[in-house]
Amino acid sequence: MAKSLDAEQAAIEADERKLAERRKALQAKQREAAIAAVEKAGLLRMPIDRLEGLMKAVKKLGLDAVEKKLEASA
Repeated sequence: MAKSLDAEQAAIEADERKLAERRKALQAKQREAAIAAVEKAGLLRMPIDRLEGLMKAVKKLGLDAVEKKLEASA
């Protein structure tokens, strides 16, 4: 009985490791997609000081507020 329980525990741990690896790979893909979207919008062509200023404003106001302001002006 103990061997089957140990085997089951080992199988669960292996599944958890695989799932953690899949999550990590997905996060990397999502990050790359986000960077591609930022690049496509032209933000990576901005001078770094302007981009940093923009990011400070977004951080200060919050994403929701910035999104609302941009939608209102579009």
